[in-house]
Parts: sequence; structure tokens; C-alpha cells
Amino acid sequence: MSDLSPTLDLAIDLMSRPSVTPEDAGCQEVMIQRLKNMGFEIELMPFGEVKNFYAKRGHTGPNLCFAGHTDVVPTGPESEWKVPPFSPTIIDGILYGRGAADMKGSLAAMITAVEDFVSKHPDHDGQISFLITSDEEGPFVDGTTRVVDALMARNEKVDWCIVGEPSSTHTLGDIIKNGRRGSFSGNLTVYGKQGHVAYPHLAQNPIHLAAPALAEMAEAHWDDGNDFFPPTSFQVSNIHAGTGATNVVPGTLNAQFNFRFSSELDFDALKARVIDILDKHQLRYDVEWTYNGLPFLTRPGELVDAMIDAVESTVNITPELSTSGGTSDGRFIAKMGTQVVELGPINATIHQINECVDAESLNQLSSIYSRILSNLFAGKSTKE
Repeated sequence: MSDLSPTLDLAIDLMSRPSVTPEDAGCQEVMIQRLKNMGFEIELMPFGEVKNFYAKRGHTGPNLCFAGHTDVVPTGPESEWKVPPFSPTIIDGILYGRGAADMKGSLAAMITAVEDFVSKHPDHDGQISFLITSDEEGPFVDGTTRVVDALMARNEKVDWCIVGEPSSTHTLGDIIKNGRRGSFSGNLTVYGKQGHVAYPHLAQNPIHLAAPALAEMAEAHWDDGNDFFPPTSFQVSNIHAGTGATNVVPGTLNAQFNFRFSSELDFDALKARVIDILDKHQLRYDVEWTYNGLPFLTRPGELVDAMIDAVESTVNITPELSTSGGTSDGRFIAKMGTQVVELGPINATIHQINECVDAESLNQLSSIYSRILSNLFAGKSTKE
């Protein structure tokens, strides 16, 4: 692989390791060694069965953190892949393999970008750090959120953070995620009375009882969003009732739903509206709530400006700022008061069979990250 760029060589090394969540499969050891060679101080931060580390170079000035995850989702049927999913291969300029876009390609680009920057600016201003987990694709219980809690407990400050999630849509750098909507879920159980379908007056059908309430929530106008966020959305993701028999009215209905909410509302306000609707329909019910994270937003400023310049200078396009899509570990890091943005490869094939990226785009991504560092931290000592 000597004919490959340093970024592609490292990406292929990381992708060849079957780190299906929450496994790391040696990816972090590879990254740690590269960081040690640049003078980073390494702090292993395992929690439960999850491997995490925090690494930092420098002791004063603003802290720019590169954040990401080494775990990947399961491959699906390997027989349907063009190449074995953990045998990454470049075909006609396209790099195939699990993790190409989400997000080992980004991790490789981060490492080589910092190597390039440090070689030119060994006495750079500020601090550069890495926060890496193997629990982003899984339950995200013992990963970034636990590391952030530990860092906050000791008053560690992270001013800026770049998360390497695949943010791009059509071409590298066309989208920068400068925020994400909040997310929470409800697990609703509606109680009726089981009985024979031929004697409905002796039963209470929870499907019939719950349907108007669910319809009202689906049709409700929650808010208008704002300049940075789309309106809050409600979706029923799962629904189940019945014994399997066609002649039995079920006794209970279970429905799971999710809100993706803007900064116009919060968890308590949305929960109160849901309860009001359920009570209005006089249901007997229980709800279990799962709170996944608040919305966060990084407004245009020093970090965003540095990133826009880096994209424009490298790939000659002006990126769009967006808060669309799902959640990421950025929501945990934002709790520190950190400005968080996401910039990574095209996301068209993430989690799919034949996940892939344009190989050259990873080299370009490394150049973008390096330019961001230069924009923020170009030190007095420069080796041309």
C-alpha cells in the first residue's frame, strides 16, 4: 500500500479491523500510537466494556477537539457486498468497506491533518485534542457521554469541536452541521379490556381508544421552528396490539414514538402536551420516557468561519450550514459549552451494503481539517 496517500493507507488499516459496536478491534491503539509520535498526552478512559480515550497536545489557549468513533454498525449479509466489508478495496477510485464514510475515513483524515499541521507548526498556539469512543453506534451509554461527564467534573475546557460524522450530501463539504435537533422517545401502553370480537360491549379495544390520540399527535402543530431549526416533528416508530387471534379484542396496545424538536421547545413542554392529549381522550395508560439529548447550535463565528474558509479554499464550494438529520455525539460535547460542528464525507451509503466514499475525497478532507487548524492556530514557528 506504499502507493497510497497517508490518509488512505490509515483509513484502510482502520477499516480492516472488524470493530462492530461496541468493539474497537485495535483501532484506538493505532490512533494512539500516531498521536504519541506527535507529542500528545494520552488518557485512556474506559467505562464498562467500552474503550474511550482523550488525547491532548498543548497546555494553554483555546482547545480544538476532534471527536469521533471507531465502532461501526453490523455489515448485513456479507454475500451482498462487492468486497468483503472488512477487506477495504479501492475500485475505480471508490473506497468500499464498512466504516468508509461512518466514520473511519474521517478518523484517518483527522490524524493525517494534525500530522501535517504539527510538522509545519511544531510550536503552534492553542491546544489540539481528540475524544474517541467505541460506543456511538450502540447504546451510547459508556462512550462520549461518560467521557464528557469526567472532563466536566475536573473543569476541562473544550472551546471548539469538530465531529467527523458524514455531513456532506452531494459533494464533499457542501454541508456543515452546525447544530442538531433534540430527541426524546416515549413508550406508551394503553389499557383496554380483552374480550370476544362478537361481544364488543363486554370489551374495551385499546386500538380504537388510542387511535384518535395518536392521530391528534401526528397532526399536531408543535412549533414553527426558527432560522436555524426546522419545526418539531413527531413520528410513531412502532405499534403493537393483539394476541394473534382474529376473534380476540386485545387488552393492551403498545406504541413507541419519537420527537425531534427545535430550540423553540424543550422536553418538559413537549411531554406536558403529550399528557394533555392522552388525558383529553380519557385513556388509561403508562408512558416511559427516554431522553436522548437537547438541541444544540453553533452560530457563525470564529470556528464556523475557519471551516467555511477551509472548505472554500480546498474544494472551491461554499458550504451550507444545516441542523437537519439525526443526532450525534456532538449533543454530549455541547453540554460543556463547546461550539460543536460536524464535517465529514458524503453520507449517501452510510449503514448500507457496499458503504463507500470517493477515495480522493478523504485526501481532500484531510486538507480541509489541516486548513482549519492553520486558520485557528498558525503558530509563530513555521517550517515551510
